[in-house]
Amino acid sequence: MREQLAGRVSGAAVIVLSLTALIVVLTGYLQPHQFARPDEGTRAHLFQLSIVALVPALLLYLATADWRRPWRNARLLAVAGVAVVLAFGALYYGEHYYR
Repeated sequence: MREQLAGRVSGAAVIVLSLTALIVVLTGYLQPHQFARPDEGTRAHLFQLSIVALVPALLLYLATADWRRPWRNARLLAVAGVAVVLAFGALYYGEHYYR
């Protein structure tokens, strides 16, 4: 029972943290020249914290996931993975090409 609850909570945390990282990076495009600033702002720290917190949440999810339903696990991991890849891609584009 507790393992199921831990799996659900950590799964939700994985999704929320990966989407938070993506949203934080995308909101940087709404502000003029946010990527070229010499100092790190609040958005950079929120992105870093969400990525760092994603690691233990992901490990807990993998440890407590119900592997009798692998498609559900794969779907959650795919959504989180796509969000993180898009977040890092948008961050790279924003730092190198966006003006």
